[in-house]
Amino acid sequence: METLLDPLSYAFFQKGLIVAALSGALLGFIGVYIVLRGMSYIGHGLSHAIFGGFAAMQLFAAQLYIVGAGLWGIASALAITNVARRSRLGADAAIGVITTASFALGVALFARFGTSGPAFDNALFGSILGITNSQILWLVLVTLFTVGVVFVRYRALMFTTFDPEVANVSGVKTGRTEALLMIMLSLAILVTLTVIGVTLVAAMLVIPAVIARMLTDSFARMLIISTIAGTFSGLAGMYLSYYAEVPSGTMIVLVGAVLFIIVLAATGARGLRRSAGMDSHAPRPTREVVS
Repeated sequence: METLLDPLSYAFFQKGLIVAALSGALLGFIGVYIVLRGMSYIGHGLSHAIFGGFAAMQLFAAQLYIVGAGLWGIASALAITNVARRSRLGADAAIGVITTASFALGVALFARFGTSGPAFDNALFGSILGITNSQILWLVLVTLFTVGVVFVRYRALMFTTFDPEVANVSGVKTGRTEALLMIMLSLAILVTLTVIGVTLVAAMLVIPAVIARMLTDSFARMLIISTIAGTFSGLAGMYLSYYAEVPSGTMIVLVGAVLFIIVLAATGARGLRRSAGMDSHAPRPTREVVS
């Protein structure tokens, strides 16, 4: 027991534990929508796009980097949605072009002008050091915003996730709903970068959701299980990162991977069949008009 309580005597670890738990919960929650839509790659792409904004904003407005990077990420996400809907390019191609270009621009600015500071380094691999009260506040606000939007727009989001074509003719404003989802995803990635890192944040969008899908066919239960799995990964990963002296994001993802292996061993072929056809086995919402 003393081993578990000892890290709690440090203020930086207390803050890190809060951020890790909230980050895992937030990414696990919103990851269900991303994975069921077959858009797992967008988490990886947007994290790199936001990192480009992160690097650029520290050059010109270091104190407002989170606002600038957030706007950069939202603009990238909306551009992806717009290009995919209005052109012959698929979503994966739009993601590849826009996010890599955004990342390249940020790297070019960094290479040309340089930048420094723990915030930039932590954004790469995640760290429990240097977490500020403002970062915790941003994370709490984004989490509350995401939960509130899902609560209000639950049926529209679910309908658009499983059958966007039918949802569109049934009265759901799918374009607006998809844009709202992309905004939530961009904000979620932004506020979790410093604890999980740009190189690993996409994994925490996918792993908890896949674990949940292997355990249940219910969409509502998927949201709950994925959130719990993400929270546990965050808490356990934070503790392990403290004792192993490795970046927090690395351990959080490794804990999630271990959970995946345990669930895979427990569910066997049944779990694999569920996760192989993520949306094809999921229950579809009733066809009524929702806006």
